[in-house]
Amino acid sequence: MKVDLLVFAAHPDDAELSCSGTILAHKDLGYKVALVDLTEGELGTRGSVQLRRQEAEVASKILGLDCRENLGFRDGFFTKDETHLLKLIQTIRKYQPSIVLANAISDRHIDHGRASDLVHDACFLAGLVKIKTEFAGINQESWRPKKVYHYIQDQLQTPDIVFDISSYFPKKMESILAFKSQFFDPNSNDPITPISTPEFIEFIKGRAIEFGRRIGVQYGEGFQIRSGNIGSNNLLAQL
Repeated sequence: MKVDLLVFAAHPDDAELSCSGTILAHKDLGYKVALVDLTEGELGTRGSVQLRRQEAEVASKILGLDCRENLGFRDGFFTKDETHLLKLIQTIRKYQPSIVLANAISDRHIDHGRASDLVHDACFLAGLVKIKTEFAGINQESWRPKKVYHYIQDQLQTPDIVFDISSYFPKKMESILAFKSQFFDPNSNDPITPISTPEFIEFIKGRAIEFGRRIGVQYGEGFQIRSGNIGSNNLLAQL
């Protein structure tokens, strides 16, 4: 399936928390969007792999994704080596996106920066014709996305681009709360984590307001661009 926008996330719920409004906006405009989770979040303090799979299915329906898959990398232990790069190259060539969204360049969780680096390099390598990959027994053609944008996550970073999600903020929150095992639940006996406090949901709203204020809208999502990858200040202009 060829898509317009391919979103990578180190863990299920990363994309929902950080760029689901942008996903919803692109879907509303008729673009095809796929989401690829690198791990199943099996090291997460709360919930379980099976529960997070179910929650990801619910979130995918809310977002209207054309496709979602999980690469099954080891949570906390995946590395930027040939095996992982080749799997990502294969995935990029399979979907042939114009734009890739990836984890934050640096963040509190070590998997986020590592995933960011891994996806960034794979997007470049996927365009090299001498790297051979196949999918379903068929040799793949080289493919390099036009742009790679890194969504901002827990740590506040200065965005290069802010995307207006004002019309999509309620549905963004709905997609986030689909991962109910991870967030505040007064009836849960699971340990408290940095994202399961009652204040965290207010933090998400406040971050969206902060980014929106930068461009004069109610709610926004911020993205960074690595040096050498700066183009138009509008994601849609690349599609």
